[in-house]
Amino acid sequence: MNSPNSPKIGRRGFLGLAAGATALAASSGEVRAASVPTNARIVIIGAGAGGTALANRLVDRLEGAQITLIDPRKQHLYQPGLTLVAAGLKPADYVVSETTDWLPKGVSLIAEKAAAIDPVAKTVSTEGGQTLSYDFLVVAPGLILDHDAIEGFSLDMVGENGIGALYAGPQYAAATWKAASKFIEEGGHGIFTRPGTEMKCAGAPLKHTFLIDDRLRRAGNRGKAEITYGAHDGALFGVPIVSEKVRMLFLDRDIAPVYQHTVKSIDAGAKRVTFNTAEGTEEMDYDYIHLIPPQRAPEVIRQSGLSWADKWTDQGWVECDMATLQHLRYPEIWALGDVAGVPKGKTAASVKWQVPVVEDQIVSAIAGTEPTETYGGYTSCPMITRIGRAMLVEFDYNNNLLPSFEGIIPPLEELWISWLMKEVALKATYNAMLRGKA
Repeated sequence: MNSPNSPKIGRRGFLGLAAGATALAASSGEVRAASVPTNARIVIIGAGAGGTALANRLVDRLEGAQITLIDPRKQHLYQPGLTLVAAGLKPADYVVSETTDWLPKGVSLIAEKAAAIDPVAKTVSTEGGQTLSYDFLVVAPGLILDHDAIEGFSLDMVGENGIGALYAGPQYAAATWKAASKFIEEGGHGIFTRPGTEMKCAGAPLKHTFLIDDRLRRAGNRGKAEITYGAHDGALFGVPIVSEKVRMLFLDRDIAPVYQHTVKSIDAGAKRVTFNTAEGTEEMDYDYIHLIPPQRAPEVIRQSGLSWADKWTDQGWVECDMATLQHLRYPEIWALGDVAGVPKGKTAASVKWQVPVVEDQIVSAIAGTEPTETYGGYTSCPMITRIGRAMLVEFDYNNNLLPSFEGIIPPLEELWISWLMKEVALKATYNAMLRGKA
């Protein structure tokens, strides 16, 4: 419910706001500097949100550059939509498009995995045996979901025996909804988890918890269900003020958090999960469980010598400057998106603000000018709290809240406007970003 002092805006007002936000995003790249002539060889590993958006922007900024993307994936996934699929709000194909649909002319795509990076020789080798030399390299391969780290679990279990795992892709998000639907109908004990590692969109496990709670209430079955949320540390979210807000919402909705709990193993037949806790291990029986595995940098990154040596050593994120995303030992290399070893930034909204920084760094290096763009850790999480309501949470490296619509959308209130920003406006803005226009 809105507070008495909350700004009021009707449906027409929101549609105008959303249209304005989308138009602003699409037009932000229209006034661009003149193209810089160059024959530089630029290799981008990864054709996800970051790699694709950067390729589109570099084509506009550089004349004559040899830009090569390396990625074997035929499909591009709109990952922010997976939580909606897993709650039965969108079909699986809502998040799927073709990788090649987003790539501009003038960019070469090698549909293979990057197998090795030699930052001294400045080469990238592919699984198909190709070796490419580069002048500038951007590593944006995303991250690996380490499902094998959960003992007894495999992806073919998703959708059966009360197991959900929406992160793994659209088919698994749809299978998650199958398992969640049974829980919504029958009740029982639902357990929602997150890993102890850094992860993409740390709000996603909370969103899924809130959505399934709301689904139970709408079905008239909330009284038949018990919900437990397993937090990996002593908080529910990395930003203290947001964590406290979530704690209060959990208290109001009878969702029981347990802290310092990470999944060790699962017995699907017995419907039992074992957690590692601060006091040892603890077993819980479940009727529905949502699993999010530990997340790490791809092996090609971890074997290349590009990872941090003194932090995140079990995860392998790329060693880079938190403001420029430039590698600290190899100045011809930048990290972008999930793989970047920075304190925040594993969301699509972060990528939107990181891409112009890497673009500016590369173009300035070619033109012989000083770069001016920096990344302050901007991260955005449209925190869905029930169907039709969300909190638009935006923050930086220092956990400062950074509301984009100050005075219109209060960041810690459950609003219909914030829900529609997630359901309607976000995908259009994301698509504009892919095209290099946001």
